[in-house]
Amino acid sequence: MYTDITQFAIIGPTASGKSDLAISLAKQINAHILSIDSLSIYKEIDIISAKPLHVEMQEVKHFGIDILNPDDYFSADIFITLYQDLLSTCREENKNLIIVGGTSFYLKSLMQGLSKLPTITNEIALHVENKIKNNLDECYELLNKLDTEYMKNISQNDSYRIEKAMLIYEASGVTPTQWFKDNPAKPTIQNLQVFNIDVDRDILRERIAKRTDKMIEAGAIDEVCYLEQKYTRAPHSMSSIGIVEILEYLDGKVTYEKMIENISTHTAQLAKRQQTFNRTQFKDITHAPLEELEKIIFSKHLLLTQPKPMLDLLL
Repeated sequence: MYTDITQFAIIGPTASGKSDLAISLAKQINAHILSIDSLSIYKEIDIISAKPLHVEMQEVKHFGIDILNPDDYFSADIFITLYQDLLSTCREENKNLIIVGGTSFYLKSLMQGLSKLPTITNEIALHVENKIKNNLDECYELLNKLDTEYMKNISQNDSYRIEKAMLIYEASGVTPTQWFKDNPAKPTIQNLQVFNIDVDRDILRERIAKRTDKMIEAGAIDEVCYLEQKYTRAPHSMSSIGIVEILEYLDGKVTYEKMIENISTHTAQLAKRQQTFNRTQFKDITHAPLEELEKIIFSKHLLLTQPKPMLDLLL
């Protein structure tokens, strides 16, 4: 017989301390952690994605990490399946569940629903990817002709969304509008408490700069060399922040110092977009600084125990 469990989500921009907070809480409340991070889901991208340390994942079981190869096709519906499977596991094992990560779009997809996608094989994904790279304008014109309604809010330069529309069309044989009409979205999670870490942007930029330095010192350049040699530059995962800037350095386009500056700058820009998304895309959400959030989570009567004093999460 399934038992009721406590589940909630912690979100925040990159380098805000959300992973450390989730691990601290998980230890106290007997919880598993579901990572909602668009890069940690890939095997072998370890340093660039800033995955939890091996010892941390031994102390608290993490899900949503090291699931796919870097050249595997990925979409948000994979997280929905992961969540559904993990929820059953938590109930069977009498474990609570903490959802944590910086890719809040996946959390929104879980809460508001996401239409299932047609089966997209690696062959279809590679075929569409090549078409987008070779002639983005032609792909846009084709989609706009076939499905003007769906494409009216998509820019001609928005390669990401054009590719998603092309994948649906190539895999299903129908337009995106028709596909979503036949496959309406259904919420996967209801009444989930969401907690967002508020952090000053100047402080966040400082943390990002320190994280970037640690990432390079830990061997990020060697990791990118290995990934390029094994998977080439074609997969979407190889277009991630950190990887792109290191590849530019390896190509001789920028200096070592400029590479580090670019990684920090682009990560800070991502963090700004994450903060905007978190503040505008969720209705019932609690915003608070990291140092206050643990007490707030306990005060919401989500948990039956009292919080222990937290260690310095920002180290």
